Amino acid sequence: MRRFADLYSALDASSGTQARVDALVAYFSGVDAADGAWALHVLLGKQGKRLITGRRLRQICLEESPLPEWLFDDCYAHVGDSAETITLLWAQVGAGASQPLQHSLQHWMEQLLPAAAALEGSEQAEAVRQLWRGLSRSELLVANKLLTGGLRVGVAQGLVVRALARLSGLEEAQLQHRLMGGFKPGAAALTALLAPANGAEAVPSHPYPFYLASPLEQQPAGPASDWQAEWKFDGIRGQLIRRANEVFLWSRGEELIGAAFPELLAAAGCLANGSVLDGEILVWPPGSDQPAPFAQLQRRLGRKAPGRKLLAECPAAFVAYDLLELGGDDLRQAPLSQRRAALEELLQELSETTPTPAAGLLRLSPLLPLTAWEQLEPLRQQAASAAAEGLMLKGLASPYLAGRKRGHWWKHKRDPYTLDAVLLYAQAGSGRRANLFTDYTFGLWDGEGQLVSFAKAYSGLDDAEITALDRWIRSHTSERFGPVRAVQPLQVFELAFEGLQRSSRHKSGIAVRFPRIARWRQDKPAAEADSLASALALLATQP
Repeated sequence: MRRFADLYSALDASSGTQARVDALVAYFSGVDAADGAWALHVLLGKQGKRLITGRRLRQICLEESPLPEWLFDDCYAHVGDSAETITLLWAQVGAGASQPLQHSLQHWMEQLLPAAAALEGSEQAEAVRQLWRGLSRSELLVANKLLTGGLRVGVAQGLVVRALARLSGLEEAQLQHRLMGGFKPGAAALTALLAPANGAEAVPSHPYPFYLASPLEQQPAGPASDWQAEWKFDGIRGQLIRRANEVFLWSRGEELIGAAFPELLAAAGCLANGSVLDGEILVWPPGSDQPAPFAQLQRRLGRKAPGRKLLAECPAAFVAYDLLELGGDDLRQAPLSQRRAALEELLQELSETTPTPAAGLLRLSPLLPLTAWEQLEPLRQQAASAAAEGLMLKGLASPYLAGRKRGHWWKHKRDPYTLDAVLLYAQAGSGRRANLFTDYTFGLWDGEGQLVSFAKAYSGLDDAEITALDRWIRSHTSERFGPVRAVQPLQVFELAFEGLQRSSRHKSGIAVRFPRIARWRQDKPAAEADSLASALALLATQP
């Protein structure tokens, strides 16, 4: 545990990529496989299960502490993290130090933490405090974050993979592929992950690492004829796999989601073994020339056994735009032009030979006409009418890489929708911004001249604007509701978002998709902000 706590401290204190990779290599090269496996599990962000709530840990700390509750709350308001607040306060007031706990990370993860979480009442409180007394401050912080499921190291998976590649001598893509489909912590699992490459390691269910596009910032290099243009649909990215007479549907988040889309599994059963399609999962009504809004797809997500009514109301389709494997052969290093031709042939053959609805459920992503760069912007402007977020641009010579490798694939999204809204409420952030108001709620005018909550946004302002707005909020607070402050309705902000949908759960009757702050409209009085009628009119224009 101590070595992992030291690693966490080193990663948290470093902002340099190379220093973090060096720290990871040093840790994994010197730790036993069981501890290394659990560390990898945590570093990959998989240890998200909350064993004990932060509120419960707070109560356990206060029961043993002479500190009043208001002082704890005030400290938390400045720190912004309950696990860190408890760590700092317990280091000052914790009584009766015990012998240091020299247990492995594996023992903590498999025995000590679950055992404390399984207890109740005073027994649990004493068990937790006993653990606390045997820990250094850095170990105490890690233990509390693991208990509350809130350990976030701030190290991307790519850096962890880079460190393991340097340690093992394997290619990063090889490691990423082995990690796809989940990593169950254990000594054998880590040993297998870092083992030399061999030709017999493929697991039928495993997807390939997804290749991700980067936002287009300038015109791509070369003539437009070297690029392939497609619609960027607003769905769920997935890989549809047919191997060993089984079918698997994976999301980009590495979750098996086939149970929610049984019709797609049935359609993929018509594919030959050794086929892997990359594409987008959408709700696409039969006979329609475009997909349904994302809200329809949301109704399908997370369902383990969707009923007939839901299947009929929200029919799914898999829009394929790449072929990663055919006949068991890995096609990822072949140029996109060849993969696309093979995909077209595969789906054409399926439509001609399969007497099932498979051809309608497995769709080919349509190509858009792009022979000159002057066509790019007009195409982007047509995205909304095609129920798309924008365009995808892919180099015809590009291989299928892993992760977000710039240069080959670009996403060129259409301009977002915007409305001007009034700031109504503010709440302090967390982490390094725990002492600043950074979480905002905005409102629009209703038909009776009242402001109604419309959207929340947490991003879009730079540090200078956040500091200035925080100062304004503190001097213009009208009411307090716990950590939330109501402010005088004077400040107007332009909000950007991807779409609107009807919602009975929201007071405004509208749910907002991906809202963020586009700019602070200090030039505009609150009376000139937009109304709910404007939002409803915008909603009516959406495909």
